[in-house]
Amino acid sequence: MGCEIIHLACHGIQDMRNPLSSAFALYDDRLELNTLMRLSLENAELAVLSACQTATGDENRPEEAVHLAAGMLAIGYPSVIATMWSIGDTDAPLIADKLYANLLEIVHSYCTATSATYALHEAVKHLREEVGEKNFAKWVPFIHFGV
Repeated sequence: MGCEIIHLACHGIQDMRNPLSSAFALYDDRLELNTLMRLSLENAELAVLSACQTATGDENRPEEAVHLAAGMLAIGYPSVIATMWSIGDTDAPLIADKLYANLLEIVHSYCTATSATYALHEAVKHLREEVGEKNFAKWVPFIHFGV
């Protein structure tokens, strides 16, 4: 059995007035959450949102989770990796490289509920060592939602 992963390395666009119109800016078009919701996601396991501010909420609705990461959870991904604020152009590829290396190391034939969490923790730990403890704005924004 495999692990179904989507990795979006692009810009994120949040529509606070209509969250289902929030989108990922792809090369030639926008991929909106309402379009993703029409897909059959029976085997979805992990969404990696390698884009800026994919887990930034609406300051006018602090009690609600209105962001792209929450949308990915709502459409069926039980595990979502996202960012709380803008991320560096060199930091995102380093996180992705270490994340997938860690996933491959711990996942032999299937994903487990904690695989992505552990893999992200180790990737962030590596970035923290690279940029330094005091440069926390570079490594703190990478977070995990779900199981």
